[in-house]
Amino acid sequence: MIKSSLLAISGVVFSGGEPTMQRDALLSLARASRNLGLATGIQTNGIFPDVLETVIAERLVDRVALDIKARWARYNNLLGGNYVKKVQRSLALCREAHASGALPEFQVVITLFRGFDDEVPIIVSEVGDVDLVLQQGVTQEVPPLTEQEMRLIADGLVRSVKIRTREGGEVVHESDRSRRASRKR
Repeated sequence: MIKSSLLAISGVVFSGGEPTMQRDALLSLARASRNLGLATGIQTNGIFPDVLETVIAERLVDRVALDIKARWARYNNLLGGNYVKKVQRSLALCREAHASGALPEFQVVITLFRGFDDEVPIIVSEVGDVDLVLQQGVTQEVPPLTEQEMRLIADGLVRSVKIRTREGGEVVHESDRSRRASRKR
């Protein structure tokens, strides 16, 4: 399928389910994509850090988007398993690889659901200074946060973030305070 699409694509993103759960298939497809000259990315929950370590070490990915589901104190309960240390290891691997240049692009994605927006500043403080995406969570039970509500949340972070919503797509958002701070520099 990838080969048959070469005229129309410049890259491939492996996403879920969870692509790192299928280590051998992911490695094979990422290597094939690289051999075809395609940019390659992964959208992952980070619970398989050994697989991330391999794709980064072999330089099979240009971009990792790491989904952080909740603040660390609530993580294991939310996901029903013991995942905090694994996700923290994935975060550290990606941050180090990005800082060294081994991973050209790295971002943390926080999917926001109504009622849990108060966790965003906590998550941001836990993940540190990385590229950040606030993504609109959609579920049948609760109406999604609007783009305007997400902008208000982003304003409190005093930094540049990307906001992704169904209605607006992806936009870069700068809070008023972060714009003023960057002008003073």
